[in-house]
Amino acid sequence: MKATWEKIDKNIVSIDVEVGAEKVSDALDQAFKKVVQKVNVPGFRKGKVPRGIFESRFGIESLYQDAIDILLPDAYSEAVKETSVEPVDRPEIDVEQFGKGQAFKFKAKVIVKPEVKLGEYKGLEMEAVSAGVSEEEVAAELERLQQRHAELTVIEEGAAQDGDITVIDFDGFIDGEIFEGGQGERYSLELGSKSFIPGFEDQVVGMQIGDFKDIEVTFPEDYHAQHLAGKPVVFKVKLHEIKRKSLPALDDEFAKDVSEFDTLEEYKQDLIAKMKERKEKENEQTRANAIVDKAAAAAEVEIPEPMVVTETDYLIKDFENRLRMQGMNMELYYQFSGQSEAVLREQMRADAEKRVLNNLVLEAIAKAEGIEVTEEDLSSELERLSASYNRPAEELREIFENNGNLTNLQEDITLRKTITFLLENSKEV
Repeated sequence: MKATWEKIDKNIVSIDVEVGAEKVSDALDQAFKKVVQKVNVPGFRKGKVPRGIFESRFGIESLYQDAIDILLPDAYSEAVKETSVEPVDRPEIDVEQFGKGQAFKFKAKVIVKPEVKLGEYKGLEMEAVSAGVSEEEVAAELERLQQRHAELTVIEEGAAQDGDITVIDFDGFIDGEIFEGGQGERYSLELGSKSFIPGFEDQVVGMQIGDFKDIEVTFPEDYHAQHLAGKPVVFKVKLHEIKRKSLPALDDEFAKDVSEFDTLEEYKQDLIAKMKERKEKENEQTRANAIVDKAAAAAEVEIPEPMVVTETDYLIKDFENRLRMQGMNMELYYQFSGQSEAVLREQMRADAEKRVLNNLVLEAIAKAEGIEVTEEDLSSELERLSASYNRPAEELREIFENNGNLTNLQEDITLRKTITFLLENSKEV
């Protein structure tokens, strides 16, 4: 097989492919074996019609399309490998020659990965970030733990206060008409949690058990359900129950109850160490994101639309999988959010464009700097995954190879190594 290519437009190439006549002959044989099973010829059982009689009755040309379908996928794949082009979309195929005893010639016009003109990516300035933990942060973490281990006491008398958990019924009305999704029975609402429309929880404060109240609020202009955004609404609310949190004292007994330590001071020191470790990891990720964004901003590249579409598809699929893990599906999400697939795609498009741009720039830097994945890198990654999934590293390697995903894993390692390279060659200010 022969394959040559030429650039015909920005990010578009044309590949000329020629497949030898002997392979055309083999493909015609395979096509005949397939087609002969479906034809009826008087005097012959299905599948038993001789080749000569078939061709005289139907013509050799009746096998051409099936033969092309047999040859084309492998021929195109081989041509892509031979020319080293990197397609990002399906090709447009133009068959120029196909016939018995002839070579198979076709053109494949395809959009390819764009060229990246790198800007400055070494010596990028990065702001120094402290991983220290302040007393205020420690106090906030301890308070969060207190809240988690608080006891709830049912309040028989008195008014609801900020921080109480109230049990309410509510019905929402717009222009005097009840609206779908605006009802709830014996709903537990923590006052001050800001989980309801702004202003709602503030107006529950002061209500007493058995009280009825009309609460008037307005949905935010940017509310996720577009048919409710900016609309004034009246909720008719009944308060059934008030539960008040009783926070445990911050003392040695608290430390014993929530940890393996005997004193509060020991527990605090362990908490500070873990908070510092968490902050260091968060800072590392923040620095990585920032330096990639800076390198990408300095580069010049025109991203083909199919790459953005493919990445958007991936983000939506990932979002759908996360919803499924929460017991929800896309249909329910669209119903509850008031969104459509078109709106969701538009929201995710900006992230998709950014991800495509960053990956293209990182790939270009890796190529410019000769950053490659060694066998040691791959083995280390497989060992890390082995510990996470509790499966032997060699078994994981075999799975990746069988699924055709080993290359994807190597590309992921390359990108991470490139980010490390950028960080190591940055300037802290």
